[in-house]
Amino acid sequence: MRWRKYFPLAEQLKDYSKNRFRFDLIAGLTVCIMLVPQGMAYALLAGVPPIYGLYAGVVPLFIYGLMSSTRQVSIGPVAVSALLVLAGVSQIAIPGSPEYITLVILAGLLIGIAQFTMGLFRLGFLVNLLSNPVIMGFTSAAAIIIGVSQLKYLFGIKVPRFEQLYETVYYVFSHLQETHWLSFAICSGAILIMLALKKWAPAVPGALLVTIIGIVLSTYFMLESRGLIIVGDIPAGFPPFQFPEITWSKVQLLGPTILTVTIMSVVETISIGKALEIKNKQSGIRPNQELFALGVSKMLGALFQAIPSSASFTRSAVNNDSGANTGLASIIAALATSLVLVFFTPLFYYLPEAILAAIVLVAIRGLFEIKGIAQLWNIDRRDFYMAVITFIATIGLGIAEGVFTGVALSLLSVLFQSSRPHIAILGQLPNSDYFRNIKRYPEAIQHEGVLIIRFDAPLFFLNAAYFKDKIQKRVNHYSGNLEVLILDTSSIINVDSSGLSALRDLHRWCTDQNITLYLSGTMGPVRDSLARADLRSLIGPDHFFRHPIDAIEFAQKD
Repeated sequence: MRWRKYFPLAEQLKDYSKNRFRFDLIAGLTVCIMLVPQGMAYALLAGVPPIYGLYAGVVPLFIYGLMSSTRQVSIGPVAVSALLVLAGVSQIAIPGSPEYITLVILAGLLIGIAQFTMGLFRLGFLVNLLSNPVIMGFTSAAAIIIGVSQLKYLFGIKVPRFEQLYETVYYVFSHLQETHWLSFAICSGAILIMLALKKWAPAVPGALLVTIIGIVLSTYFMLESRGLIIVGDIPAGFPPFQFPEITWSKVQLLGPTILTVTIMSVVETISIGKALEIKNKQSGIRPNQELFALGVSKMLGALFQAIPSSASFTRSAVNNDSGANTGLASIIAALATSLVLVFFTPLFYYLPEAILAAIVLVAIRGLFEIKGIAQLWNIDRRDFYMAVITFIATIGLGIAEGVFTGVALSLLSVLFQSSRPHIAILGQLPNSDYFRNIKRYPEAIQHEGVLIIRFDAPLFFLNAAYFKDKIQKRVNHYSGNLEVLILDTSSIINVDSSGLSALRDLHRWCTDQNITLYLSGTMGPVRDSLARADLRSLIGPDHFFRHPIDAIEFAQKD
């Protein structure tokens, strides 16, 4: 049935068994245990009260479990999305204020609409706007920005809001004498406990454990009276339904935030989904369906007061390692979070904000890609520079500017590579019919009077002039009496009108130079384009060959 296409869970539940349900149940409950403290921590990072992070763990997870084409990805509040929201919306309203909270919820609704629209028009390919080096540079910078934003909780210092990152760092370290040592001790201790557990007891949920310890210590010793900042009242019950007020002026103000979070959310989700697919040797992730799932989950989530959600690498990894095999695990996590909201929120009253800061600081360790960026120096210098420039732009100019810089660099990289593709002179390997690049295979034989050139890209307006120029230079540098030019077109998968014009000019130029032009390995669609442009008859129907060796033999007979 067609509706199953939009609700992959129905397909996933075919041949479902009690044993598989047991694994989904364990995975869902485990994710909930992680999500509750992380959700509150990331809500604070986004500039809203902790309860909104819990709201993001209910409706979005439930909808995503129904609609996602992946089986193990877990969505909800995440550090990068929270930081993007804070960076954008804080330019319009004061974090924590009613106006700010309203704008954050509205941003979630509009991001959902944007992602749903992308899915409707099958724009899943746009996730490739951000290349891996760009993502590495951005997330590494984001980790530093997030870390700096938590210094006020680590040291217990009231920090004014600054435009530039270095201003915040300077203020904190110039006011270290104001450190609230109880806050520092609790945050540092929680960090050490979580790091120790991650190393020696990874099965223990460190975030939940330090949350419990923090609540117990704060309650028993009445640490609030000693200046420790606690979470305080958290509303109990299921999130209320409320439709955000949408005005054109608000949409315009939120535009950059909507664009950046939309792109990053999709990139994160699909990247995590593909990584888990490879790990589990599965297949089935559909980018456009993920756009639908993310869009609907955000739209409906916003109607129930959820902050923008995205895929979490840590919770998805835990979900996978706990045995999740269908989207039902996400639905179970959503139901478990609902129970926390209804029955257990009073328990978090005495939770120190320093504990939530510790959870964030430990979580961002996974965002640092400095080692990966350094490795790019030896792998691909262009990718290295892209990562470094994105990193610097994000740190120096801002979050949104960093994302836009990354998108621009990715596009420029594609344009540059497309405009200057690889061109190789081929030679015949001894005692074979194989032809290879003479630079890589010095033993390859070049036949006298014959030059074979391979163009390794589609031939279109962006590289047509480069195509003509480089081939003419190769011909002019040929040492000897050149009689035949064989153009190996096996790598040309497409040709547009500019490419056809370039081929026509090349044929005319070869004719003026008394050089015969042959084409080999031409694909069917390209042959059709040549025929429609009358180039097949101009070049000569008998000058097209399947393989360079056929062209050489024909030339020798001629």
